[in-house]
Amino acid sequence: MKRLFFLILCYLLVTSCLIAFAESYVPSPTLEGKFPIQNPYQVLVNKEHKLPDNWLDYIKLVETQNSLGETFLVEDVTLQHFEALRTYLLENEGIQIELDSTYRSPEEQQEIWDEWSADPEKGPDYCAQYLSPIGYSEHHTGLAIDIFIIKPDGTHERENDEMIADRETFAKIHEKLAQFGFILRFPEGKEAITGYNYEPWHFRFVGEDAAKAIFEQKLTLEEYVAQHPELQP
Repeated sequence: MKRLFFLILCYLLVTSCLIAFAESYVPSPTLEGKFPIQNPYQVLVNKEHKLPDNWLDYIKLVETQNSLGETFLVEDVTLQHFEALRTYLLENEGIQIELDSTYRSPEEQQEIWDEWSADPEKGPDYCAQYLSPIGYSEHHTGLAIDIFIIKPDGTHERENDEMIADRETFAKIHEKLAQFGFILRFPEGKEAITGYNYEPWHFRFVGEDAAKAIFEQKLTLEEYVAQHPELQP
């Protein structure tokens, strides 16, 4: 009888705990089905299109580190695809890419703008070429990543001019981006459309189908969205 009473008591305790958990559980936010556009992974943010309000309410940023121990925040699905891309390039091409810049808050973007503007080797004109106004930066989305390269000898290819000059390595990287859902966000020859100079290091996650269409048709995200106006608010 005591054993039966004990089992019933355990059952009641476990059941009450499960009910309490179910009532209090709130699933982690994800992009799909939450944001009022068809596919938020293809949201357009540029000098003319501001980041939608309350964006951080609709994405899940996760923390990660590169091989140097530097810490970053990235949208969770974007990070999963980046890690797959990174592994593929290392194992198949012998190219080691690492995160250099990912999510930035508006405050962080302002700090960079102020720092670069005051730098005598950069200045406001350089900022206009490579930085977005506050609220209009792809880095606010968590879907954009800047990378640098660690060479076989352990040295870092991290300066913009050095990476722009390394066409052979970046051609191999760019060829594989769509396979993992990424696009080269600011391609060469499309500056008049994107509003930015060529940035071989700046990738944007849009999903595999969109990335494949953009790559095969040699489009920018602006041009792809113009073909699919239903993607935007």
